[in-house]
This record gives sequence, C-alpha cells and structure tokens, in this order.
Amino acid sequence: MAEHDVEAHAEGPIEPPPTPHRFDATGGWGRDIAGVGADLEPGTLLEAYRSGVFPMGVGRHGAGPLVWWSPEPRGVLLPGGLRISRSLRKSMRRFDVTFDTDFEGVVAGCADPSRDGRWITSAVAVAYTRLHRLGWAHSVEVRRDGDLVGGLYGVSIGGLFAGESMFHRETDASKVALVALVERCFADHDTRRVIDTQWSTPHLASLGVVDIPRSDYLRRLSRALEAPAPTWQPTRHPPGPDAAGESGS
Repeated sequence: MAEHDVEAHAEGPIEPPPTPHRFDATGGWGRDIAGVGADLEPGTLLEAYRSGVFPMGVGRHGAGPLVWWSPEPRGVLLPGGLRISRSLRKSMRRFDVTFDTDFEGVVAGCADPSRDGRWITSAVAVAYTRLHRLGWAHSVEVRRDGDLVGGLYGVSIGGLFAGESMFHRETDASKVALVALVERCFADHDTRRVIDTQWSTPHLASLGVVDIPRSDYLRRLSRALEAPAPTWQPTRHPPGPDAAGESGS
C-alpha cells in the first residue's frame, strides 16, 4: 500500500470533485436499469452509490456500454441477519483475515479471467483503486499460510457498505471474508447500517442475504448515509461470530 493510501485512511475519506451526472434509482430505463453512459470518476461513483445505483458494463466480460443498475428487488444483509453454519464456524479457524492490506490483490482475484461471468474490466479496477486511495473503497483479505485465498471489496459511505465482488480460491474463503465484513460494519449494532449485495444468490441467501423492494432499499439507504462510517484500518481482524450478532444453524 502506498504511503498516501495510508494517510487517506488515517485522516478519513477525501471528497473528490463533484460530478455533473445525476442518477434516478427508480429504474426509469427498465426494471433494473437507472441509466446508461456517464463515467467512472470518483465523484460520479460516490454520487451513484449515494443515489442507490452502481455501474456494470453489459458487453462481453463487462465491456461497454456502461449501465447503472438499481435492482428490483435489492439484495441486502441487515444487522443481525448473518447466518453462520457449524461447518463455516469450523472453517473460520483455518484462515487469517485482514482489512485494506492488499486492495489491488483482491480486485485482481475478483477479476480473474478464468472466472465465469467475470465483469471487472481494467477501467473498473483502476476506478475503484482510485476510490480506495481516497479512503472510500475497502477490501477484506483472507489468507492461509500467507497466501491470498479469498476476499471481497466494496464502497463504504456512512453506514452503507456497497459490496462489489468477492472471490475464493479455497472453500469457504469468501464466506469468511463476509463474516469479517459483517463484524466490522455492524459492530456498534446501529440498526441503520446496510450491506448492499446488489442481487441475492443462493450462496448469499445461505448466509442471510434477503431481497427487499427497491423502495425499501432507498428508504434504508437514506438512513444509512446518516450513520457514522465504521473504522477502517489496514489491520488483522479474525472473524468472531459474537460481534456480528449472527444466527447459527
């Protein structure tokens, strides 16, 4: 991590120049689409997340055109909603977890060309790395014997964590990353907080992610943005289910 990255995290996020673009999260372009075009400048990305939308290209492997999405319904993980199975609890002991120690490595893992459905282009990787250096984008790294075997990254604004992507090279590594993220984001039990997963999948649903109507998400987003941001430092933080307020099975 570059020296200026550490300074940005220590001093809090740096607000970039504002964007001329505005977003309507009510899906005026279609059921899940809020707009097409714009750019990936830091100010544009922050305006998008604050408005309830996020970018993803619809061409091959995420190439353009750039589309701004507002899913109906929206996948979210809410305080107290995390589920940790007995087998996952046991797996957690095998891994070491850190925050913000290898953001670019996590993005590269998520963008691995061998992954099916990959969508993270070089332009996306550069854009979110810029947000990371400004203190807005964060990563969770999961390692075993020093090797990066899983993780996730996303954007943190107030009480919102907008998850962008996760990956694993060993079984349960991405789940462990999510458990650690939940601990970090929900540690103060502030009910305004939201982890946005964009869409729900069977994998995410097994961990407690639920679908909510877009209108409900936008209401929750408004409250989440008023909450204080979690503390982000490049540090080791092994998952511990008690702090997450999770349920088990």
